Amino acid sequence: MSVKTITDPGQLTGAERAAVVMLSIGEENGKLLWESFDDDELRDITLAITNLGAVTSEIVEGVLYDFVSSLSATGSITGSVNSARRFLKNILPEDKVATILDDIRGPAGKTMWDKLANVNERTLAGYLRNEHPQTVAVVLSRIKPEHAAKVLSALPELMAEDILNRLLSLGPVQKEVIDQIEQTLRTEFMAALSRGHEKDPHEAMAEIFNHFERPVERRFMETLETKNPSAAEKIKSLMFVFEDLVRLDNTDIQVLLRQLDKSVLARALKGADETMKELFFTNMSERASTILRDDIDIMGPVRVREVDIAQAKIVEIAKRLAEDGEIYLSKTTDDEVIY
Repeated sequence: MSVKTITDPGQLTGAERAAVVMLSIGEENGKLLWESFDDDELRDITLAITNLGAVTSEIVEGVLYDFVSSLSATGSITGSVNSARRFLKNILPEDKVATILDDIRGPAGKTMWDKLANVNERTLAGYLRNEHPQTVAVVLSRIKPEHAAKVLSALPELMAEDILNRLLSLGPVQKEVIDQIEQTLRTEFMAALSRGHEKDPHEAMAEIFNHFERPVERRFMETLETKNPSAAEKIKSLMFVFEDLVRLDNTDIQVLLRQLDKSVLARALKGADETMKELFFTNMSERASTILRDDIDIMGPVRVREVDIAQAKIVEIAKRLAEDGEIYLSKTTDDEVIY
């Protein structure tokens, strides 16, 4: 039985185009997309995969580019809290809708301070490190002592010392100030925690780009820069790549190091610049650093693709740790603070 070869994108049905996309991004990276299909869509796409046959690389590239472009188009559909509210208001009382959305927006709790008590200390510290120390002191004075202690321990040392001194001299705080801090926490921090429920198409596309192999990522980005430069710039600003790990503080790098396979780290650093290498070496013991340097030296030539895979694996682990609140990932230098 011969296998048909598809050379013209016009030959593809909608289900077949979806099949090409799902096969291209792979089982692991496409897991969330698979879960979003209903039963009929799953059957159609599965059938399309079964009967697809061979598809030329040019057609695959064209289909993926169309997929990227459609996500970046201004007419795309975006789920958000507002759209969820509109749907819920049609079937539930207003007070019930408010309760559900409050739980989605952030950790459960009757007041803002109750909600903060349910936020991992490293996640909260990651947000507070960008606030004025006096504001941080007020926040810590309002939450439970055991939680405040953990948050202080997760803050940069010099900042934590400053906040301790401010806590010692902190007098009564005006109600207007407390209200303003609560409002800021509600609109900025809690909203940021729920961003996963409000991702726009560019954020979704950035996550897909993060899972491409480097050569594929560069090829699609160059094409997008030519045809849709504004979308390309937005996607690049939302992506998190191996080189962005340089913005982790020493404590977070050490947390990350404890989760890494040293052979994967050696392969990743084989193709990294000296700044990235030193970032990891300086956060290891002298003996561990020496062993890792030796492993890299004796490794010999390594394919660029192997380096890319190793670096992508480390980024994946870092993002998982960030989602669990174990480390804080900064995507831009806007989050950097001078003390």
